[in-house]
Amino acid sequence: MCRLAAYLGEPMYLETLIATPHHSLMRQSLRAVEAKASTNGDGFGVGWYGERDEPGVYREVMPAWSDDNLLALSHSLRSRLFFAHVRAATSGGIARQNCHPFRHGAHLFMHNGQIGGYVQLRRVLESWLPDDLYAARSGGTDSELLFLLAMARVARGEAMVPAVLSVLDDTMTLMRAHGIEQPLRFAAVLADGRQLHAFRMASDDRPPTLYLRRCPSGAIVASEPLCEDEPGWQLLPVGAVVTLGAGRCDVAVHEVTSGVAA
Repeated sequence: MCRLAAYLGEPMYLETLIATPHHSLMRQSLRAVEAKASTNGDGFGVGWYGERDEPGVYREVMPAWSDDNLLALSHSLRSRLFFAHVRAATSGGIARQNCHPFRHGAHLFMHNGQIGGYVQLRRVLESWLPDDLYAARSGGTDSELLFLLAMARVARGEAMVPAVLSVLDDTMTLMRAHGIEQPLRFAAVLADGRQLHAFRMASDDRPPTLYLRRCPSGAIVASEPLCEDEPGWQLLPVGAVVTLGAGRCDVAVHEVTSGVAA
């Protein structure tokens, strides 16, 4: 399982998320506490929104703890909306195109989790993509595929949250049709530059951890608290969808049917 963190609020430096906290994302890449694998060294990525409509992305296959360029970038890069992700590969090889976050137009996405039986389902799931998004798929992960399936629905006019939830529901239906008993687990963040949505879902009772912390400058969602002794970290319940943006910080809990929000 991977580790992730995202921030939306007043502009701040990226190092505030990934380098300076006692339990920063870089530290979690080497020694995570609340994950199956304590080491997340199969690549990393950061994404940010600046003055252009489309976000910037920096991804690399080396471990986050060993990349001096990441430290230098995080020290000087300042934004109001950041994504950061360290990877422990569960599907797709160790390659730059499989590192998170994924970008499509103005949207950024990153994910911690898995589609159970992905190898059996991949061909069918990819057939659901329209031609333009199939051509845009550059990696082999289930995470990127879920993202592009949601983007297909957004392109048809759906809002981001319903698009994600309907993709999860369709994927679960397909898993049941194939008799797959492995779980679907989904802790993810999706943004369009104005709003950020975070999800904590699973088809069993073991969803990946995802925390929320409201702070004076904005809000952070993260796989693990960035400082163990820092107050205000809230473990999100199963079925939670967080919406941040325009002064909002809302948490909705969706009813879970067969592990996926109905």
